[in-house]
Order: sequence, then structure tokens, then C-alpha cells
Amino acid sequence: MNKQEFLARLRDGLSGMPRDDVEERIIFYSEMIDDRMEEGLSEAEAVGSIGTVDDVVSQILTDMPLTRPVKEKIKPERAMRSWEIVLLILGFPVWLPLLIAAFAVILAVYIVAWSAVISLWAVEASFWGVVLGGAISAAAFAIQGGGLRGIVMLSAGLCCAGLSIFLFFGCKAVTKGILHLTKRAALWFKSLFVGKEAA
Repeated sequence: MNKQEFLARLRDGLSGMPRDDVEERIIFYSEMIDDRMEEGLSEAEAVGSIGTVDDVVSQILTDMPLTRPVKEKIKPERAMRSWEIVLLILGFPVWLPLLIAAFAVILAVYIVAWSAVISLWAVEASFWGVVLGGAISAAAFAIQGGGLRGIVMLSAGLCCAGLSIFLFFGCKAVTKGILHLTKRAALWFKSLFVGKEAA
């Protein structure tokens, strides 16, 4: 892919963003390609080193604050007519509770997902607490002459140490999964406001 094709596809991918932001990104990536070509890369290599257009668009959307596309989308293209204002006011008792309920459901799902992650890490920490407690109890029983009890406490601690190692990898995987889902949900929400403009 050459520079012009890349920039044209990038412009199409960013078509829902404010025009000033699109132009700023196009100039940035154009200069980036030129810089890489000055370093000795061919045009195709310079474009390929940036990544795919979809990855670049996704990264731009991720880095863009949500308030910018929302303001651009909400900005009225024309003044509201009086009957539209009256309709908004009369519909207020219906649409405001629905909006609040939708926000509450989204927030509840988010809190439940992260509560599960926190709970898993709390279980992981409790296993390590049992390991530490087992080691201390084993030493205390050994000092008092209760060797068999000390061995039982030490083996319980070692068993929990083994379980905590397996649980650590599970906690890490779940945390990465929730982070990935959270990022995808945020991108989806942004895409509602930064949709493709009609050609």
C-alpha cells in the first residue's frame, strides 16, 4: 500500500470525527511516513511499519477523550423549533428515568465485573495468608514439641502455596480478560458517537 492509499483509508476510517481532528491526524501520519522514507525505507515499507489502518483508527479512538465526539455529535446543526422543545419538555418524565436506568445498569455490570476480579485476588491473598500462618504455626509447634501437629500445619501451608500458584495464573487471566472487555466496551461506546458519516 502506498502513502496516498493509506491516508485515504485513514481519512475514511476517521470520517465520523471532527474535521479538524481528522486533518491533524492525516498530517501527523503523512509526516511520519515521510520521516521514515527519509531514513531509507521505501514507501511501502514506511507505510507497513506504521501498521494497518484499522489498528491506527482503533488506537486514535482509544486515545481520544469521549467528551470530544459527544460534543460534536450533540452540537445541533440547526436551531430547535418550538414544537420540538415542547416535546422534549413533555417527554422529560419518560426519557430521563430511562436514561438514568440505562446508566445504572451499565454501571452495575461494570462494578460486578470488577468485584469478581477483586474477589479472586482476595482469595489469592488469603491463600498466601494461610501459607504464612502454616509456616508460623509449624515453627511454634516444633518449638513446643508437637512435631506431628507442626508437620500437619506445614503441609497445609504448602498445599495452599501450590493452590495459590495455580490461582495466580487464573486471576491474571481473568484480570486481563476484564480489562480487554472494558476496553472493547469503551471503544464500542465511542463508536456510537464517532460513526461513519454518510457519503
